[in-house]
Parts: sequence; C-alpha cells; structure tokens
Amino acid sequence: MREFHPKTIIEPFRIRSVEPIHFTSLAQREQALKAAGYNPFLLRADDVLIDLLTDSGTGAMSSRQWAGMIASDESYAGASSFYRFEAAVREITGFKHVIPTHQGRAAENILFTNIAKPGDVIPNNTHFDTTRAHVEHAGAEARDLVIEEGRHPRLIHPFKGNMDVQALEETIRTVGRERIPAIMITVTNNSGGGQPVSMANIRAVSEVARRYGIPFLIDACRFAENSWFIKIREEGYTDKTPMEIAQEMFSYADGCTMSAKKDGMANIGGFLALNDDALAAQCRNLEILTEGFPTYGGMAGYDLEAIAAGLYEALDSHYLRYRIRSIAYLGDRLTAAGVPIVQPTGGHAVYLDAREMLPHIPPTQYPAWSLNNALYLLGGVRAVEIGTVMFGLQPDGSEQPARMDLVRLAFPRRTYTQSHVDYLAEVILEAYAQRETLPPYHIVSQSPVLRHFTVQLEPVIVHHKSGR
Repeated sequence: MREFHPKTIIEPFRIRSVEPIHFTSLAQREQALKAAGYNPFLLRADDVLIDLLTDSGTGAMSSRQWAGMIASDESYAGASSFYRFEAAVREITGFKHVIPTHQGRAAENILFTNIAKPGDVIPNNTHFDTTRAHVEHAGAEARDLVIEEGRHPRLIHPFKGNMDVQALEETIRTVGRERIPAIMITVTNNSGGGQPVSMANIRAVSEVARRYGIPFLIDACRFAENSWFIKIREEGYTDKTPMEIAQEMFSYADGCTMSAKKDGMANIGGFLALNDDALAAQCRNLEILTEGFPTYGGMAGYDLEAIAAGLYEALDSHYLRYRIRSIAYLGDRLTAAGVPIVQPTGGHAVYLDAREMLPHIPPTQYPAWSLNNALYLLGGVRAVEIGTVMFGLQPDGSEQPARMDLVRLAFPRRTYTQSHVDYLAEVILEAYAQRETLPPYHIVSQSPVLRHFTVQLEPVIVHHKSGR
C-alpha cells in the first residue's frame, strides 16, 4: 500500500476537559467596552468570546504537566521540583546558572537593575514593551536595530526579525563599548510581527559581541517557534531537530531571559539563565529580595514541574508544525481577501496592519486601538494594540508615532480549534468591510509607564461636512 500524506494538519492532541465561553450581544459589548474606558485590557474575561490578548500564560497544559504538578515538591529550599526544572533549562540552553522568577518581566527587572545605568544603551532587534520599560527604568536607552525588511509589513522575507549587524557595529563605535552593558536579541521578534531570527544572524551578532567583549543575551520567550522557522527556512537545518537547533542557538549567547508563559507552555513562571558567575551571584541576591529563595524564585513547586515538562513539549516537531500552520491558516484567509497583515505570518500571532487599513486615522489618534476595539464590538474578540499607544509615549513625556500600528492576534497554545479560527476570520473580514466607519480615539487618562495596560480612552466624534 502506498503511504498516504494528508494535507490537513490536525491538532496533535485530544481534548479531555472543556471550558465554556460566554456569548454576548452587541449592546452588551458596547456597554462593557465603555465601562472599561475603551481599553480591552480592562474588560472582564467573561465578556470576551475569543481571547487573543496574549499567548502568555493562557494556553492549555498537557496531562504530563498536570501529573508533574500533582507530584510536585513544595519545600521552601532545595525542592526536587527545582532540580528537575534546572536540569531541563540546562539541557536546552546550556547555561550554567538558572535563576527562577515568577515570570519574564521579573527576570528583566533583576537583569537590568544589575547591569544597566543612566547613559547606557541596550541594542536589540526590537525590544518588547516590558523589556523596553525595564531598560528605561534603569535610565538606559533601549535601541531597536531590526533590519530594514522588518520595518515593512507587506514585504516577504524569511527572517524579518534579524538584527542589522552593520547598524550594531556602528552603534558600538558611536556610543562606545563601555556604555553598552549587553546586546540582546528577541526570538521571535514579537514587536515586529512575531518574525523569526536566522541562525546566521544570531551567529553574526554573537561574533560582534565577542569581538568587542560585550555580553550577548537572548530574550528567549519563543525560542521553540524560532527554532522551527530555522528548521524549515534556513539552509542546512532541515534534518536537525528543534532541540538541536535550540541548543545551537543558545550556544552563541552568554545568557537569556525567559517568560515560561510562552514556550515554557505554563500558566506562570520564567527564568534568568547566565554563564557569568559574578553576575549570577548579584542577580541571586536581588532575587532573594524581590522574588524569593533561589530554588523557587516566586513559583510554587507545581509551577516548576509544569515548566520542566513544557519546555520539552514546546520543542516537539508535531506540535510546532501544527502551531505554525494554525497561524498561517488565518493569515492565508486574510491575505486572500485583501486584508493587510504583516507578512509572512510569524510564530504565535497574526498582526493586522491597522495603519494601512485605516488611513483616515492618523497614528496619534491610534488606528490600531480603533481596529482592536472594533473586533471586540463586532464579535467579542479581544486582541492587543502594538502601536502608538504602546510605544508612542517617550521617556521625556512627549509622544511620537510608533514605527508601525499593528493589532496582534496572539493564539494561546493548544486552546482554540479551527472552527474558532474560521469564526475569527469572519469577524476580521467584517471589520475590514466597515473600516471606513471606524472612529479615531483620544486618551482621557494615562500612566507614565506601560500606559497601554491601564489607559482610558474615548472615541473621537467626527463631524462630516455635508455638501450639494
């Protein structure tokens, strides 16, 4: 019998437990959004039908993870659950010191508090919101150096998350090596459309860092997804496993920050991993002050067990093939209908190009925020703005348009099925059909740091002139 190769990529799991979702009317959603200050972050989860606000900590865990959680060791110090967690991180990353934290931003806080100071510059392909906020909180500059292709949403390039190595070298020469405590690279590049970084680029950035004696760190939240893109897009990696690719990727770095709520497949947790003994000692001291003892770091033993299993599950080829194809499936439907998105689709989300879709709304009146709210009003879909609300407020209090105004539809892991995605596509296409009617927004109140989490807005009433 001839071997059969089906075209349909099915979910590589069976569902054993289900959670009901809440259907609402347009009138109910209008009332809920107004009560939330037109900020989807402030909506009650019960009022959301399809929740794509983030893929961070929102996925479904496996039977193996739940089994590990039940058998966890909750000792305050030296728990066996920590050593299983540490062994998993060391096998995958190869880093010497593993410092657990309650989530990724805690790892960033510990790291930048110890290495950054006013006047410093931290280069990255593109900093994400919490990374940028922690760099700036330390008084340093978060400088984005993504390649030019990564700045154009519709342009097709296999690795649009790559760092501009020439710009990196120019930054080092201009700023001075002594003012650059570390070079970072984010895999995949979340703020730039979830775009991957090639192994060749990681290697090239590492070589520059070594030449100048600057530590090189990876923001590893989606390291498994990035490894899969390397496998399917980069020459020489087709026959390598995602584990082998991840191990090579980390071998070029001196450490990493990690939110295990992404490719750790857990609902909470993270870590900072380092090779430098002295820096690790400093970071552990701060960890005890802010997170907890170094063998639990703000997590329960069952969290450590969930991550220890989840890190391996995220590297499973069957899972990664399904994960990446799920994102591309929605992207294909939208591009076929003319909806502008960041292309090619990335690893964890589809990014709608709101600036192109809503040219009647200037960046300073937040087109991506308007589109995001429209998705909720039309279909109960909650996504997140990656644009001028998130990145426009400068450290000096001024406002500048972000490089792009995007709406990120982040897929929780192992949570939604194809019928959910088909419904999602219908909602987006309806928003696209009504795009000329979507209103601009203005800010009513905001906080000075990470304002998008708590900002209050209102739609701007536009009065159209009538003529004969």
